Amino acid sequence: MDKLFDFGFTAVDETELTSYQQAEAKVEDAEEETLAVAEKIDKLYNAIQPLLNNLKANPEKEYILWPNRLEKVEEFEKFLHEIYKS
Repeated sequence: MDKLFDFGFTAVDETELTSYQQAEAKVEDAEEETLAVAEKIDKLYNAIQPLLNNLKANPEKEYILWPNRLEKVEEFEKFLHEIYKS
């Protein structure tokens, strides 16, 4: 049985080629945007996780000593805002 070797290409007209190129560009843009969003999510997770770990530490103690809490929380809010807006 002889198989016809087609070299792996198909002839298209200019309209089909343009449509394909536009679709390919949209996919590339979507991939870049997806990577950017995933990076933001990773940064947010990595910023929040240490706070949660510290809050969970020593659960037998009823109180948390947190000097300069307001300044630290405001600083953390700014940090999160920078990640969100990036």
